[in-house]
Amino acid sequence: MDIPSAQTEWYNVDVASLLIGSKVLGHEVDQSTGDSLLFLERSVMRCSPSEGKMQHFPKHLLHCFVDDNRCECNEHDGVLFRAELFSISPTEEQLCWERCCRSEMEIPDVQSRVARWLSWLNA
Repeated sequence: MDIPSAQTEWYNVDVASLLIGSKVLGHEVDQSTGDSLLFLERSVMRCSPSEGKMQHFPKHLLHCFVDDNRCECNEHDGVLFRAELFSISPTEEQLCWERCCRSEMEIPDVQSRVARWLSWLNA
């Protein structure tokens, strides 16, 4: 991923220092923003280098929703398939990790991500 060196340094120093002793089970990166979601044993951590924020969300407060609009794509933005991992938290502190597809060819990748999310949530 091509992110500015300051953001790379932030991940390598600041984020890494907080994760010492924690087992990272997986991760996802939003290629457009550089944000990442780290899957830990009992929680996730959202890291946003552009905002300089690291937010921690316990697993028991997370939910997964999937909207499959392939039969009737009535979405105003043309989204055929949407998956969201989100938290029930105070406003401004909520996790909203979303993946959307506007093409049938993108759907298998998002379905695979959702399968990993659900596997992790149910472990």
